[in-house]
Amino acid sequence: MVLKRDYEKKEVVKAIAEMWAPLTQAEKRVLLHDIHIKNFKKNHFIYKASDLPTRMMVLIQGKVKIYKLGRNGRSQIIRAIKPMEFFGFRAYFANELYKTEAMALENAEVAFFNTETIVKLMKENFHISLFFLNYLSKELGQSDDRTVNLTQKHIRGRLAEALLLLKNNFGSEEEDDTLSIHLSREDLASLSNMTTSNAIRTLSNFANENLIAIDGRKIKIVNSDELIKISQFG
Repeated sequence: MVLKRDYEKKEVVKAIAEMWAPLTQAEKRVLLHDIHIKNFKKNHFIYKASDLPTRMMVLIQGKVKIYKLGRNGRSQIIRAIKPMEFFGFRAYFANELYKTEAMALENAEVAFFNTETIVKLMKENFHISLFFLNYLSKELGQSDDRTVNLTQKHIRGRLAEALLLLKNNFGSEEEDDTLSIHLSREDLASLSNMTTSNAIRTLSNFANENLIAIDGRKIKIVNSDELIKISQFG
């Protein structure tokens, strides 16, 4: 078991090194020495709001949602994390506690690094700093787009956008266009900034219009072209 976990650590560090390339052997050894891998069961917290952000995280397997609780206790999903994406580091660089929470959408495996270790590497290697500058810039742009869309689009447009976002981020199952991520109606509503009842009603309308097919939590995209139109103009 130890040998298997050691091999897994090396594979994760190898994948990160390819994203940050070029890295020296010494820098790779620092990552390998610092990495800690932990498993989380579905619906378990990875971090909570007001926690101290001391570790940077990389999702290895599974799916994770980043969300924020409003004043009324209603949650708003900010984004969904897919394998080999970094998360949980913005608060550190902003010198503040976590404002969001991270929860496993399904059984997940996460790699942790001490943020101070990563910052030290960033100071030594410009390519790592550039990677995170690019990463945060893209996230900010996507966040700006989502803010406008969630506040200005009608319900149909918001839900269509959410479904297309899930397809683009997580892909479909091999045999057809069924989304590989199976969100609850509550999570889908949170991602679309609407009530659960509105999400259920709109999903049903999409199914009646043969835009999607529903089987429990499984959603199959039947007519992506029409969903794109609804997302753009809805």
